[in-house]
Amino acid sequence: MVSKASEIDKFMNCLDEELKLWAALAGGKIKVQTLYIGGGTPTLLNHWQWERLISSLERYVDFLPFLEASVEANPGSLTADHIKLWRSWRITRVSLGVQSLDDGELQLLKRPHSAHDAADAIAALVASGLDVSVDLIFGLPGQTIQSWHRTLKDCLNFGIRHLSIYELTLEEGTPWGECPPSGLTEGYPLYRFAQWYLPKKRFIQYEIASFSLPRHWCRHNIAYWQGENFLGVGPGAWGYLDGFRYGNTREINDYFDQITSENLPVEYQEILPQDKQATEAAILALRTRWGVTATTFKRKYGWKAYRKFLDTWMKLPSDCRTSSRGRHAFTPKGFRIANALWENFL
Repeated sequence: MVSKASEIDKFMNCLDEELKLWAALAGGKIKVQTLYIGGGTPTLLNHWQWERLISSLERYVDFLPFLEASVEANPGSLTADHIKLWRSWRITRVSLGVQSLDDGELQLLKRPHSAHDAADAIAALVASGLDVSVDLIFGLPGQTIQSWHRTLKDCLNFGIRHLSIYELTLEEGTPWGECPPSGLTEGYPLYRFAQWYLPKKRFIQYEIASFSLPRHWCRHNIAYWQGENFLGVGPGAWGYLDGFRYGNTREINDYFDQITSENLPVEYQEILPQDKQATEAAILALRTRWGVTATTFKRKYGWKAYRKFLDTWMKLPSDCRTSSRGRHAFTPKGFRIANALWENFL
């Protein structure tokens, strides 16, 4: 984690150098159709640090027409200056980490913002004309269908066009992971309620955790799920290039040392065999409403891999899957139990 001003300056220098190294490998500017700035809290950067980041990106990146450029934001650190700068550059959408519009739930999560802060941030972003996505968490201690409904309804009332909803997970090594809070709410009914409520407001569930108005889905994330190439830059970033998967070191000082030595800070790398590529492609595609397309899948991985997929697919419960015109996708019920269904493909 980068927090001190001196570390942020060093981080910006190293990010520029890493982009330079990738551009050299690419033989020129890196061509991109989508850009996603996140993986931390980009709104902690001030105006001049953002200008510096933009300068680095413009120097080494060739932004293709119809670019989608997203940035993550936190209601507690978002400012009017951020919004103005993004609007004047290439940013087209903002993903806002709201988590809840209930102060009691936010206090439980120890979020550095209030429901009022979150509401102000949503309103300012919507008024700016940027496409706005809101991230929410469900399954919180004491959370009810009623409080979940209020948060969903209030978010939609601001005029947002995208929602991402995530069930609370208790991870090892975290305070709640070691000592779970009392009164945890079962997530299944809340997720099912969202699947019922949001389509009534014209929101389409286009991915297991993502709902949007038509054509306002996140193209960058869809690229992940469709197995397209993506370049990850910065500490802890992951990338995928034609079957080669890599992960940068997460440790900030190691990242600094590697870049200072003019090395890419890659800590993990793997070349996926064809059968593993096919399995992962099927699982990722089934995260989306478009699912697995027979013609595309056979062209990339061959008849044998498609036959293997179909053999597993036909064994899944019939009310969890749907197939039409060579497309195989989960039903809403399939999305609700997707983790169990994916295991069949592994």
